[in-house]
Amino acid sequence: MKILVTGATGFLGKRLVKKLRERGENPVLTSLSLGVDLRDYAQTSAFFQREKPDVLLNCASFVGGIQFGYKYPADLFENNLLMNVNLLRAAREAGVKRIVNPISNCVYPAKATLFREEEIWDGPMHESVMVYGFVRKAFWVGSWANARQHGLDVINIVLSNMYGPEDHFEEERSHALGALIMKFVEARRTNAPFVPVWGTGKPVREWLHVDDGAEAMIRSIGLEPTDEFINVGVGEGISVLEMCELIRELTGYEGEIRLDPTKPDGAAYKTVDGSKGARLLGWSPEVPFREGVAEAIRWYEEHHQPAEVENE
Repeated sequence: MKILVTGATGFLGKRLVKKLRERGENPVLTSLSLGVDLRDYAQTSAFFQREKPDVLLNCASFVGGIQFGYKYPADLFENNLLMNVNLLRAAREAGVKRIVNPISNCVYPAKATLFREEEIWDGPMHESVMVYGFVRKAFWVGSWANARQHGLDVINIVLSNMYGPEDHFEEERSHALGALIMKFVEARRTNAPFVPVWGTGKPVREWLHVDDGAEAMIRSIGLEPTDEFINVGVGEGISVLEMCELIRELTGYEGEIRLDPTKPDGAAYKTVDGSKGARLLGWSPEVPFREGVAEAIRWYEEHHQPAEVENE
């Protein structure tokens, strides 16, 4: 079985490749930085025709945090939609036998609190994630269409916001947890009196360790074909303020958490009913949140050293 990982140099892609290699696989890798622009159909098709993979694990996406979504909505729409169409077509024409595609849980209606698969179409998405949520949902629509017309086999799994080592630790590109880890570590290093945090601190989010996301993708390779959404989650969330207090404790920062309620919160409450996924995959996410956050902090501290002060 020849496995292709797209987006192999991204956050999820890197951890997925690591897990595959630990299991004795030798996946084919591609990403923009590795030389294939998936927004260009000619490049995408040529790559698929040359490699002829059996399985596609699709980690390719153009994404960032809430600030990024508000700043670059047109880029999010165009880049992701082009990749969707090109990947589905190229995979179909190259004879790919199974695609596993992760979808962000922002595809759920803004009014939803505990996300259940059967309610995914029951209302509009929150404005803060509408564009990215739409293009991820569009991959499912494309999967459905290709399955009916061409017999293409796609598994779409819905993952919560991910965190962990090798995240994008940048204020715009990272999701809230990665950005907060960066802020608190740097505030401790510089003895800053406070850490600014967007919003009221009240929104609740369920987080998924990136290695659990990668495990879910690998387990999905062997599932029976289905065109249904499959949630991966445990139904437990944490508020932004509680998360900040945990990060402050684990980083050893002693300053103030300063909330800014003039900035947007995003959706109020997001947790995931993962019972269907647990049944189908024979597994549920395993990394305890506190341990996962501590691991992500250690990775950041080891790989993002403070700038050296020059001797006078």
